[in-house]
Amino acid sequence: MELTGDICKVYTAGYSFHRKPFYMNEPEGVKSYLFRFQTEGNCLLRYKGGMDEVEVGDLHLYAPDEPYELKIDYAPNAAGLPIVESGDYHIFFGGEWADRWWNHTERPAKVKIPLSDNIVDLLRQISMEKRRIDDPYPEILSYYMKILCLSIDRYLSEQPISGPKTYLAYQIKNYIEENASTAFKLDDVAMYVGISVSRAVHLFKEAFDTTIMQYALDVRLNMAQERIVFSPMPLEEVAESSGFANYTYFHRVFRSRFGMSPKEFRISKREHIT
Repeated sequence: MELTGDICKVYTAGYSFHRKPFYMNEPEGVKSYLFRFQTEGNCLLRYKGGMDEVEVGDLHLYAPDEPYELKIDYAPNAAGLPIVESGDYHIFFGGEWADRWWNHTERPAKVKIPLSDNIVDLLRQISMEKRRIDDPYPEILSYYMKILCLSIDRYLSEQPISGPKTYLAYQIKNYIEENASTAFKLDDVAMYVGISVSRAVHLFKEAFDTTIMQYALDVRLNMAQERIVFSPMPLEEVAESSGFANYTYFHRVFRSRFGMSPKEFRISKREHIT
């Protein structure tokens, strides 16, 4: 898919937080594309013809002219708890690039995304860029928006199945990728997603056909590869900064994976670069 070549326009972007009842109804629909991502609390939002209870991690995608209705009040939700606050990132955008991106494939109306995902960072960065009054480089905002759209595509492509089990498995995956440089334990992973260690191990294995610690090792070795070749770090520091407890263990698993020692790997790859 070729989507480069023109600007993806961001009309407005920001973060909203409500502690009081709020109601918004656009029966004729929004006039551009809209991403709305729930980060705090909950609310009611029009979805598939009815009002859907929105939870933290829900990303809603609207096309131009789709009806939009948002309600935040003190009525109890399905669990009998009052809806008293709601926080969300929202981005209204459009342009020829956005049209081509949207029409390239069928888009889901709602996506569940872990708060730790890099998509949240992109939403925050886009909101900050949009607040700039004098910006000599407006193309940066367009590039961020394109990265966000394509990141959503990648996120969806990595999830062959849907449901709460998959969501938890991807939360675990994100935790591993964000914390691979630290010496975390299975207990830390399980606590992060709020389930038992045995269930976390099972869900991850079921979703990705590998273990949590094996995936962590793969991520750490990938980090170490890059730092060996492209940084001036001593090899012992490479091992430590990549999440390995000691250099002896790092040396052993690195040689087992790549068929050469970290030092030999550095010499070999730098010879090819020069």
